[in-house]
Amino acid sequence: MRALIVIPARYASSRYPGKPLVELTGASGAKKSLIQRSWEAACKVGGNHRVVVATDDDRIRQAAEGFGAEVAMTSEACRNGTERCAEAHEVLGGGYDIVVNLQGDAPLTPHWFVEALIEALGNDAEAGMATPVLRCDGRALNGFLEDRRAGRVGGTTAVFDTGGHALYFSKEVIPYTSKSYDDAEATPVFHHVGVYAYRAAALSAYPGWSEGPLEGLEGLEQLRFLENGRAVRCVEVEARGRQFWELNNPEDVPRIERMMKEMGSD
Repeated sequence: MRALIVIPARYASSRYPGKPLVELTGASGAKKSLIQRSWEAACKVGGNHRVVVATDDDRIRQAAEGFGAEVAMTSEACRNGTERCAEAHEVLGGGYDIVVNLQGDAPLTPHWFVEALIEALGNDAEAGMATPVLRCDGRALNGFLEDRRAGRVGGTTAVFDTGGHALYFSKEVIPYTSKSYDDAEATPVFHHVGVYAYRAAALSAYPGWSEGPLEGLEGLEQLRFLENGRAVRCVEVEARGRQFWELNNPEDVPRIERMMKEMGSD
């Protein structure tokens, strides 16, 4: 199956303006922008896949072309990354079976997460989209809970049925559990990793659907699929010793830099 990997990036983030160009320091002290680190993560995905940065901002375009990325210019009207991926696919002439949305704020995304999505979507004819979920250990869960107590929007969690199809995604920590967990202990909470693989037909239909109340409340674009009765496949992945975090707030920069240092990631 032919896959296109798109990294949507916009400068005018309401929570963190200019986020794609924020520099992150790796284990060796090397400084690279968030968008470059996300692009490098995408380029590690196995298979002969095309990788492009999709943006509406010339500053991001210039930075991306400066480190060798292909860029697809999209309109300012895109309301989220999924709509930007749909437009990028169209701008590039279409023709791909699967389009992957590797969000530009997830530089720690392991390549096997994306590879698992492409494989799972290819084997699940019912699903129009697939997305990875990672079982939280106590350390990750406590990080989510700490963010919520501090009034910060941290990671997103997911719940799904026995067939692996999503029931709901939330920026709150779900399901509720009153138990305390040690750092290395497995928990019943799954971290939703912000990567998506779409069938081309489902992706092209997405911009024509109205934003539903749940998407509006949570600010989670994948809920539009659920609110329109479309199946979303949750693919459980393994960290394999890797740490994962998305850059949502300025406070996440030192957290991600610490993770890169601990993992020896440059």
